[in-house]
Amino acid sequence: MAVQEARQGGVDPGAHEGGCTCGDCPHGAREGHRRAVAAFLLRRDEFAAGQGLPAAVAHSASASRQWVSEELTQAAELVAERSRAEGTAWLARLWQRTAVTVWAGVVALLLVQALTAIGAGWTSARSAGLLAAVVVAGAVTAASWFHRARGGALAPVIGEDNRLSTSRAVAAAWVLFLAYAVLVLVGRLAAASGPAERDALIAGLELARGAGVVTVLAVVCGIAVLVRRVVGLRVLGQRLQKVRADRPRAADLLTDDAGRGSFADIQYLVISAVALAFAAVRLARRPDQLPDLPWGLAAVVLVSAATYLAGKYAEVGRPVILSVVRAREAGDLDAPIRTGDDIEIRGTGFVPPGAQGAERLSRMVVRVGAVNVHVPLVPVAGGFDNPTDTLLTVPVPAEVEPGRVEVQVVTAAGVETNRYAIDVTD
Repeated sequence: MAVQEARQGGVDPGAHEGGCTCGDCPHGAREGHRRAVAAFLLRRDEFAAGQGLPAAVAHSASASRQWVSEELTQAAELVAERSRAEGTAWLARLWQRTAVTVWAGVVALLLVQALTAIGAGWTSARSAGLLAAVVVAGAVTAASWFHRARGGALAPVIGEDNRLSTSRAVAAAWVLFLAYAVLVLVGRLAAASGPAERDALIAGLELARGAGVVTVLAVVCGIAVLVRRVVGLRVLGQRLQKVRADRPRAADLLTDDAGRGSFADIQYLVISAVALAFAAVRLARRPDQLPDLPWGLAAVVLVSAATYLAGKYAEVGRPVILSVVRAREAGDLDAPIRTGDDIEIRGTGFVPPGAQGAERLSRMVVRVGAVNVHVPLVPVAGGFDNPTDTLLTVPVPAEVEPGRVEVQVVTAAGVETNRYAIDVTD
């Protein structure tokens, strides 16, 4: 199938080193997506400049707008297809990269231990730390292989919207660190020569020694579960709009769905990373017990987690229609809304975060009475003039009966707005 598509597109089927544009080819998926995006942007800018219109529709503003919208919609569907193919191929390769990164961390730990052992000598604690790192890296690598189609080691921290979840990433980091710390104590306990040393190591696992770090672990894991529940309920209740991403990105940990920096996510990730670094140093200094995270630092992490959770509760994304008026161009006379006229729907939340692409914008629908009207795409240089997050312009179809009708917007996320009544005259 890939070879056939390549031949139909005029591409050499043997060129699979970045020149293949087959959607299912892992070697050429990125290049195919890049070419599709470049072709779409060129076509959009041509239409925005008034070029490329056929003579049959050039005389009518409404006909040309509809024709341009259909052409851009078809081109956007191709871009979306290529983007999904690139995302699938990227996830399939990610497990190898995560495995290499994990084992590179093990090698780095070995080098650090070897350098710090100069003069001080090699100890059983160093051996236990290295063996624990090997065990953790082996477990992560095995999990990566079993989930290689879903991103490898990152599969547990990828949310249902195909984005990296900040809460899951923080919880996973604390879980792996605590597992490593316990394995270090296990290794030291296995190598202990006397009962006094063994008793001291067992005492290092007592709750009084690691109450702070255990509390932080419980809170961050609870936050990860609770956030998933909160977001799921808000999406089902149409109080929050979620659009699936083509593939996860590292920036997802620091931004919202629209790609803007999120204070709640950034502070939670930064403070958790600082606390983890402190706990790692404490473990290196005292490998005979769980890291005794001070209650002051633990309280800072808990406040950060509460801020992150409050930020999730504060997210509001339900679209709302505030008013509907007749669209008026310069020179037009004031008049009531009639069939065939354009209407402006003013409100907020019409474009969900992450749905700024043409393929998502083309899915927006306006119900005028019992008639579903697709929102036309109106290109301008560098983007689209319609639809926008606060304004939609659609024609009133001829199938709408005169009288009082209701207008309702359905966004790309499938969320419906409130109904707004307007009067349509003959």
